[in-house]
Amino acid sequence: MKKNIAVLFTAILLIGLLSACGVLGGGSDSDSESGGTVTIGGKPWTEQYILPYIIGIHLEENTDFDVQYEEGLGEVAILTPAIDDGDIDVYVEYTGTGLEAVLNEQAEEGESADSVYDRVKEGYEEEFNVTWLEPLGFENTYTLAYHPDSGYDADTYSDLVETSKNEDMIFGAPHAFYEREGDGYDAMLEVYPFEFTETESLDANVMYEALESQEVDLIPAFTTDGRIERYNLETTEDDQGFFPKYDAVPLVRQEALDENPGLKEAINELAGQISEEEMQEMNARVDIDGDEHQTVAREFLKEKGIIE
Repeated sequence: MKKNIAVLFTAILLIGLLSACGVLGGGSDSDSESGGTVTIGGKPWTEQYILPYIIGIHLEENTDFDVQYEEGLGEVAILTPAIDDGDIDVYVEYTGTGLEAVLNEQAEEGESADSVYDRVKEGYEEEFNVTWLEPLGFENTYTLAYHPDSGYDADTYSDLVETSKNEDMIFGAPHAFYEREGDGYDAMLEVYPFEFTETESLDANVMYEALESQEVDLIPAFTTDGRIERYNLETTEDDQGFFPKYDAVPLVRQEALDENPGLKEAINELAGQISEEEMQEMNARVDIDGDEHQTVAREFLKEKGIIE
């Protein structure tokens, strides 16, 4: 009997040691989180160069995931099929863009941010098997901006409509703005009947310089762009509520979440961490001060105490 008890005790001890070493499978959560590679994409403008590195550096520093970057890949016409096909796993989209430019649905006047978020989350899961995680904390919407020396006196988009009927105005916007359905140029004219003398298609990163040099008279500026404040540009209110809410949210392929346990929780640690003012300042550091977007992203994470 004593011999049998000794054999049983030895067997239990051996099983315990093997389990601790992971030899018998059924490893811990942290074991299952290791080894995965996550590809993060983005759009070809400043904020969308910074955000992939905020997510990526956080994953690199705080988890065992490897990260690959596909910087400046394109707008929704390229990023949507890229994430649908598995060419990328993650990128940051804006709720209103997902709703109107991708799902081709219309936001209701005054619709809440939560309602828009719920609609895009459900729509993407059904159509693309892509999940919207938790919002990062800031909204990047449009404001029609003009130069302070233009002589215009407009507080709202409707004021600018009247100005366009009496002045020669050149409107400049990124090419994608003219192509967007739902919240793009053509749809905007149905609500605000501008009478521009001319329209210009500009890179999103140079349209501010075109306005600063008064080569164009009006642009659809991003509210998180640091050049609005640095260039002292005049901004106007969307008084008819044409544009929907544009909360910034990381999107992830469901298959990538299934293959990488812990990925969802790790990215969601960034939820609510970025304010509009913080995003505006980060953009200004890159666009005006000439700092590298990777450096700006890393220093932001350090200041927030997210990485050491």
